[in-house]
Amino acid sequence: MSLPNPNSKTTLSKLDSKDPVGLVTDLSGTEEVSAENDPSHSRNFGLGVLYMVLMRVGWIFKTESIIMPAVLDVIGGSGWLRGCLPMLNRFGQSIPPLLASDRIRNAPFKKYGLFCTTLTMGICFLALSLVWFVTNGAKTWWLPLIFLVIYGIFFASTGINQLLLHTITGKLIRVLRRGMLSLLGTVFGAGIAVAVAWFLLPVWLTDEAESGKPSSFGLIFAFTGSMFVGAAICALFLQERPDIRHEKHRGVVELIRAFFETLRMDKNFRMVAIIGALFGMYLTLFPHYQRLGRDSLGLSLTALIPWVLAQNIGAALFSVPSGWIADRFGNRLVLRFSMFVLCIPPVMALVLAQIDNVGSGWFTCVFCLLGLTPVVMRYMNNYTLEVCSPKDHPRYLSTLGLAMAAPPILLSPLIGALIDWVSFEFVFLIVIFCVFVGWILTFRIQEPRHHR
Repeated sequence: MSLPNPNSKTTLSKLDSKDPVGLVTDLSGTEEVSAENDPSHSRNFGLGVLYMVLMRVGWIFKTESIIMPAVLDVIGGSGWLRGCLPMLNRFGQSIPPLLASDRIRNAPFKKYGLFCTTLTMGICFLALSLVWFVTNGAKTWWLPLIFLVIYGIFFASTGINQLLLHTITGKLIRVLRRGMLSLLGTVFGAGIAVAVAWFLLPVWLTDEAESGKPSSFGLIFAFTGSMFVGAAICALFLQERPDIRHEKHRGVVELIRAFFETLRMDKNFRMVAIIGALFGMYLTLFPHYQRLGRDSLGLSLTALIPWVLAQNIGAALFSVPSGWIADRFGNRLVLRFSMFVLCIPPVMALVLAQIDNVGSGWFTCVFCLLGLTPVVMRYMNNYTLEVCSPKDHPRYLSTLGLAMAAPPILLSPLIGALIDWVSFEFVFLIVIFCVFVGWILTFRIQEPRHHR
């Protein structure tokens, strides 16, 4: 496949008269949006960082590997129930974006979609907060069901939101500034999030046996929802020129056909999708680390606090070199390093779980390394933005999302059940092998900047 030149600009002869900087696609749909000479680039870059910071501050209080599985342990407790979290997560971040990709591609303004999806994410957590205050987290057969339904809606919105965010990044942010955007958003976001969590979580997450009062998950949910609402408002202030497209909306069958066609026609991207699928196996373990640590080492809910902080600090620490490396040497090198490092946390968790005196103190390091996971996802998406033309960004991104989602959707409840039926060790070793194979395959993909 011939890779696009990210610095190409629309010729003046084909520009709309009101679009002197070449941001509007021409009526034929053949010319691409370019951010290279956009006078609003600095404004949009700053708003992009602010948006990511607000999302990061909200996200730290609902971490999929720590807080939310612990909530399910309180109201349910089974492995298959925890396994529903990555299933809903990846289903929401794959199928809805695939179905919405055409509408996003043809939408003249992407920021309004970003606003609506972010607002919906906030409303979902405000609803969870209300449910928790009404029920006080009582163990009933229907509370986990309500929790999972709202969470499913949340992740359907999150999936479309992420597709919109990456599409807007491809449209409004210059190629050689995307790594810096990720770096600043993650570093500042993680720093502020860790400070806020360090101050609030000890108040909201308590050891009920010692304090005599239950943990305030309702307040945690309310704070998370408020941060997402704030990020939604931020999205409205992006300066965006309209895309002009006149393309027929495709049905579900055509979208599925386009998914397989994308994989068939682009050999290099097909390899990236396979790596994404193997990485998806890694995501099936996320809800179970905290249960492994708490059960094996006899820890209470208060142990979640340093784990939450460590995971977000890890994300910030890994983002600093990753952004610098990606902007200078390409996203492939970041993926190659990251996939190797991801093999370490499952091994470390299994070893530390067997060491009572030392394990409880060092188990925090497992979550610090898990902070690399969102970095891998971000740079897989950034890599994808470079291997296709801007008009194909939604299709390629949704295809990658579906590839990463397949293992969690199909296997997550089974993974949770196997942990209960067999052992943590058996399941963790299978996943370690999958990630190691994914690391090997990173040596078989191209670096787009070397093949233009």
